[in-house]
Amino acid sequence: MKRAYHFIDTHCHLDAAEFDPDRDAVYGRAMAAGVTMQVVPAVTRAGFSHVAACCRRYPGCLPAWGLHPLYIQVHEARHLEALRQQIEMWRPVAIGEIGLDLFVPGLDLSTQEHYFVQQLRLARDFDLPVLLHCRRANDAILKQLRRVRVKGGIAHAFNGSPQQARVFLELGFRLGFGGAFTWSRATRLRALARELPLEAMVLETDSPDIPPEWLGRGRNEPGELARIAASLADLRGIGVEEVARVTRASAHAVLGLQGPDLEHPA
Repeated sequence: MKRAYHFIDTHCHLDAAEFDPDRDAVYGRAMAAGVTMQVVPAVTRAGFSHVAACCRRYPGCLPAWGLHPLYIQVHEARHLEALRQQIEMWRPVAIGEIGLDLFVPGLDLSTQEHYFVQQLRLARDFDLPVLLHCRRANDAILKQLRRVRVKGGIAHAFNGSPQQARVFLELGFRLGFGGAFTWSRATRLRALARELPLEAMVLETDSPDIPPEWLGRGRNEPGELARIAASLADLRGIGVEEVARVTRASAHAVLGLQGPDLEHPA
């Protein structure tokens, strides 16, 4: 009897405009592929309503509220209070997407750090985990995490060193892996995906971004997570059912998700 494996996409921007033409179909394909839960993080104050609408429409979608470092030019001080109010109105699974970005030129680091630290404090106040954007910024983020202790979370699209991975794990975080490691040229990231403890990892797509190798530069979507999981299983020499079970349990643990953690025959 064929078994249905249930996956959690811990980082999916299903609210993005790229999905406006066919969002219902995208969600349907994800469910058909066994992606039964998706965490949808906000990136701006204006985006709160889009994430909320998405999570109301699709029962498998759960919100995270946050102000993304790539949008510091649109964030305002009052948006931090709006974020607090949003958390009080609809408690999310996490605060996110938040963090630092040292890859894109022209983003003032001090402004990024201001919004990041204020949001870490909100996460601490509400006892919530965080979803971290940490592109080229792992050490800078870890510095702030040592100063403002939160209950953990996910280092989204992790691409750091084994030493940085160890520190994130010590601070109560899991490491997000998605389409990036499926590219054959990503040798260092593939080594991490192969060698890190499976319990340290959660699965994500970052749809519509970070497409896996088989999509080339095409639009990514949450339904691809099942094949990403199969790629991780092949890389590690284990069964996809183990990848599904362990990464799902890790997502439940770090995000405090509720519900049965079972696989059902199909």
